[in-house]
Amino acid sequence: MTPRDEPCGVLVVDKPAGITSAGVVEQIRRCLHGARAGHTGTLDPLATGVLPVCIGEATKLAGHLIALDKGYEAELELGAETDTLDATGAITAEDRAGVAAVDEDALRAGLAAFTGDLDQVPPLYSAVKIGGRRVHQRVRDGEQVELAPRRITVHRFALVDYRPPRARVEVACSKGTYVRSLVRDLGRALGPGAHLTALRRTRSGQFDLGGAIPLDEVSPARIRARLIRPADALALPRVTVPPVLWRAVRDGAPRPFEHVVADTEEGAQFQMVTEDGDLLAVCTRVRGLPRFDRVFVYAVDAGA
Repeated sequence: MTPRDEPCGVLVVDKPAGITSAGVVEQIRRCLHGARAGHTGTLDPLATGVLPVCIGEATKLAGHLIALDKGYEAELELGAETDTLDATGAITAEDRAGVAAVDEDALRAGLAAFTGDLDQVPPLYSAVKIGGRRVHQRVRDGEQVELAPRRITVHRFALVDYRPPRARVEVACSKGTYVRSLVRDLGRALGPGAHLTALRRTRSGQFDLGGAIPLDEVSPARIRARLIRPADALALPRVTVPPVLWRAVRDGAPRPFEHVVADTEEGAQFQMVTEDGDLLAVCTRVRGLPRFDRVFVYAVDAGA
């Protein structure tokens, strides 16, 4: 399948529990007869919710969309920690009696302590790679693995409901944040430990559940009808490029565009689009000229 023939855009899927993010992508690829596809941020098999999938030339957007902030609804259980940090794992520490000491005020204070910029250690059972191999594979093979903390930002970690030992919370956070690790650290800070029992991603950047299609409703026709155009998927300023310059975009020739990018900021990213709003390129302005970070063949070739 050539770039001209492939669908192109972002499909927001409501991922069900029990399937990996890679499994969702593979199902969409099969549905589209082998079209290129890739997701923009792993959801654990236990988790459900918003999973943006880039299709066709839009797979070039994955790096931009992965960087977006995320939103979650989560349920946790106090009194036990597990090896996977969620309900699928084996209990590694337990203090059921200690839950009685955690009232609502203590829980709210604990949640507040885990907001802002944090250094977080990812779960051992995760998609993190060391030396090109996923950590969870190394752990299952009996290796002793120690992960370094990563800098994350938690914008919101708020209590929705508390019925001991279970609590429902809302999380708004930066990319790379593991809610399982947040729950682990919260449980340790409160005393009795905790693990995640349910997780639903409600938002990834501008994409939310309102625009998501359930995986079991996916079909070729529905995918094409629900695709978000690449330019609409990016929260970047737009610069409109006339057809006479499309070939220069394809060739990555910056000189003809000095006047076109005059209103952009130095060092800032922006997108070049056609008069119809089709994405031609993602660029960064460098010394008054565009640096072409990504060029989108489907649009450039259509006008060639």
